[in-house]
Amino acid sequence: MQLNTLAMQATASGNGHSGPDRRRGLAQRLGYALACLLAIIALAGCASATKEVDPTVGWTAERLYKEAKDEMDTGNWPQASKLLEKLEARYPFGVYAQQAQIDIAYVYWKDGSNAQALAAIDRFERLHPNHPNLDYMLYLKGLISFYQESALLASLTKQDPSERDPKGARESFDAFKALVTRFPDSKYAPDARLRLNYLVNSIAMNEVHVARMYLERGAYVAAVNRAQTAVRDFQGAPAVEEALYIMVQAYDRMGMTDLRDDTARVLNANYPDSQFVKHGFVKDKGPWWKIW
Repeated sequence: MQLNTLAMQATASGNGHSGPDRRRGLAQRLGYALACLLAIIALAGCASATKEVDPTVGWTAERLYKEAKDEMDTGNWPQASKLLEKLEARYPFGVYAQQAQIDIAYVYWKDGSNAQALAAIDRFERLHPNHPNLDYMLYLKGLISFYQESALLASLTKQDPSERDPKGARESFDAFKALVTRFPDSKYAPDARLRLNYLVNSIAMNEVHVARMYLERGAYVAAVNRAQTAVRDFQGAPAVEEALYIMVQAYDRMGMTDLRDDTARVLNANYPDSQFVKHGFVKDKGPWWKIW
């Protein structure tokens, strides 16, 4: 026992530390380790406490849809979309799921997520090609693309919609055309037909806008080709008058007098009081596209 005590004293003396110093160092290390452990436990507790609990767990499809409709009625589109997404994920079959697929397209659109809305409509068409509400979905599809290209947007940008990329206008045209063709008696068909009239001239005017640009740049063959597209595909549209006039000008500058004269006869026969023939390219007092 004495030998062990002497050995311990010798070791302590050799290391330059007294017994109390070693105990204090050990206590400090233990205290640091304990503090780290407590910090870890506290952080874990905070994470657990802040973890959001889904209040909709256990809700029926009926209740999820009712709550979603309530959110729609108040214009809370983000919350409505979350509830509809949960409904479809938890109850993928049945009338509530189908109605959720219809409503969520509208909710995405109102929330400004046009791409998601169009994707939801396309998915619904694939899943339910004979659904009784397919006419509404086609109408909604047309509206979403229509308002991206409409005069409402042009009034903000001060730009004629015919000067923009016609992709949205064509997509809207295709949707409304499918609606009036497949569901001619739909309650949405009359409004779709009115919008189709607008879109026909919008797309035709886009062709004319490009044709005039080619004419001004001396690309006369390209100008004729684009103007011919407007004349051939959009007969009766107001843009056809300018398209014919562009063709007359392009043929004249290329020295194709026979084609120029033939086109001029068509222009005069269909538009005897053409302002283009009298005054050339003159802007109207008001743009054609301000229809509202």
